[in-house]
Amino acid sequence: MSEPPGATVALADAPPADEQSKPLAAQRVLPLRRPGRWIATAAVLVLAAQFVHGLTTNPFYQWDRFGYWFLRPNILDGLLITLEVAAYSAVLGLAGGIVLALARLSKSPVLRAVSWTYIWALRSIPLIVVLLFLYNFSALYKTLSVGVPFGPAFLSFDESKLATDMVVAVIGLSLNEAAYAAEVVRGGILSVDQGQQEAAAALGLPKSYQFTKIVFPQALRSITPNYVNQLIGLIKSTSLVFYVSLLDLFGTAQSMGSTYPGDIVPLLLVATVWYLILTSVVSVIQFYVERYYARGATRSLPPTPLQKLRTGLIDLRARIRREAAV
Repeated sequence: MSEPPGATVALADAPPADEQSKPLAAQRVLPLRRPGRWIATAAVLVLAAQFVHGLTTNPFYQWDRFGYWFLRPNILDGLLITLEVAAYSAVLGLAGGIVLALARLSKSPVLRAVSWTYIWALRSIPLIVVLLFLYNFSALYKTLSVGVPFGPAFLSFDESKLATDMVVAVIGLSLNEAAYAAEVVRGGILSVDQGQQEAAAALGLPKSYQFTKIVFPQALRSITPNYVNQLIGLIKSTSLVFYVSLLDLFGTAQSMGSTYPGDIVPLLLVATVWYLILTSVVSVIQFYVERYYARGATRSLPPTPLQKLRTGLIDLRARIRREAAV
């Protein structure tokens, strides 16, 4: 009688004789050996150690000068301008993105065409070009007027006095951000199940109520991670406002580097670390916002970093106890 298929494999995978003689509860389950994982882990640790060693021992970085510049008042003033520009642009860009997304989803062909054209144009033109164009806008239109279209003007403004460096930076970043935010918001709205809107319409709820109370809150779960990525990109894009004469964090570092050419590298490191801090704070906020909107959509909320640490310590303690018992 021939052996059934897989019998050889079962014998090869069987535990040793001494393990078979033990009670079933006392037998140990040996984990699968993964030498490739250990080799890759060791290689990554070696490379990381070399990188950290180079950062700490290379005198070219001038860490003493880094510490001198990190909290200097002019650096903090530039950081404040970066935060102001990013905050204003994020709010205005998101508001404009919502309007553009609703226009793209509108049944009006004119609104859809205008919204699509705006998004296509602003996503195609580099941000630095938009900022420089707005910075020189007064060369095209010296005055801005409010009045009857193609008729008399009631109010006129001097564009050169109205468009300060801060205004130019915020408007340029907001216009660019709105184009990208529109697609993020539109994708979030389309991710909501169509049955939700049909159920709301069947109840006779107004369109505005359907959007603000039913569709948009559910869309936020999809919008949040994508828009936070845009927000991180916006924080980094504020470094371009230096080209419209606004001394933000990067602009201040560049200006100080011109005045103190021996401190260029420490000043660039100062700007780099501050950008890392800002984006890290935004990432932490993103985690908790996503966790908030995940309520009711998942069986259990994702654990916080503190909960992950506590669970890891408990598992480690249990593993040590098992090893000691054996």
